[in-house]
Amino acid sequence: MRSVYRREVDSPGPERPAPTAPEAIALRRAVLAVSVLDNVDIIPGEYSVTLQGRHPDLELGWGEVDVAIGDSDPDSDTARRRLRVWVQLRAGLAQLVDPEAMARPIGLPQDHPLHPGADWVRVRVPGEALDLGLGLLGLLGDPDQVVVVPPMLLMAAGIEPDPWWPHQVRELEHTGRLAAERLLRDDTAPLRPFGDLDVLTLLGSTAFRAALCNADPLGWRTAAVPMRTRGWLDLGRIDPAFAAAAALATDPDERGFERAVLVTPEEIVMVGAGGRSARHALQDPPARVDPWLRGR
Repeated sequence: MRSVYRREVDSPGPERPAPTAPEAIALRRAVLAVSVLDNVDIIPGEYSVTLQGRHPDLELGWGEVDVAIGDSDPDSDTARRRLRVWVQLRAGLAQLVDPEAMARPIGLPQDHPLHPGADWVRVRVPGEALDLGLGLLGLLGDPDQVVVVPPMLLMAAGIEPDPWWPHQVRELEHTGRLAAERLLRDDTAPLRPFGDLDVLTLLGSTAFRAALCNADPLGWRTAAVPMRTRGWLDLGRIDPAFAAAAALATDPDERGFERAVLVTPEEIVMVGAGGRSARHALQDPPARVDPWLRGR
C-alpha cells in the first residue's frame, strides 16, 4: 500500500507541484483545525499525520492531505470539511475486511454536493442529468448507508476498484427489474429505494426506466425526484411548484433533482430552468368545498 501511495498521491507530478514551505505550514494548520474544531484525534508529524484510536493507528502522508483539501484555501471551512470527511472515509475504509463485497452503484446529479468529480463517473446516463459511480455500504458505520468514495481516496488506500464495476452493473439492472415489478403493482405509489439502491440510482438502471415507460401509452414518463429517497411519476397529478420547493426544503446531501425530469428508456432529461411555477400555483383559485365540509 505504501508504494502505491508514494507513486500516485505523494509524488508531485506535473499537475500538483510539491508544496512550498508556506503551503506546508498551511496544511499543518488545516490538520490542527480538524483536530481542535472537529474533535478528531489526528496528530501532525514531520512526514505524515496520524489518526489515533485505530488498531494500528492510521497514517496519512502530507501529499494525501494536500489531495484531500484540493483547490480550497487550507484555512477555509471548506478545506476543514473536506479533510474531516476524507479522514473519516479513510478510517472507515481501513476497518472494512472486504471492500469489494460492500461496493454498490450509486447515482448523483452532476452538480450534487456529494459528487466527487468527473474521475468518479463510471456511466453518464444520456441526457446529462445523472451520473453513476461506486459507493461503499456501511463505510461510516451505518449498515444501510451507501457512501460515495472519491477514486483518489481508494488509490491512497491501495485499492483498485475497476474490476468491481461489471458486477455492479449486473446487480443494478437486476435490482432495477425487481423494483419496477413492485412499482407497477401500484403505479400511483411513490418511487422508493429498493434494497441498498436509492431512487436516483434505480433511475440509472436501463431495465427500471424501460419497465416504467413500457407501462405508459406514450412510452415516456415525467417524474419529480426532489430527494434521493422519494420520487413521484406523472406530474399531471402534482402541483407544478412541488418539485422545486421540495428540493429546496431537503438537506443538500439528500437532495435529488432540483427540477422535474423526463424519463425514457434511453435517457433522463431535466426540464429547463426558468418559469414561475410557484407564482402560477398561488394564482390558482381555491378549490371548491362542499358546504357541509366548511368549518371542519
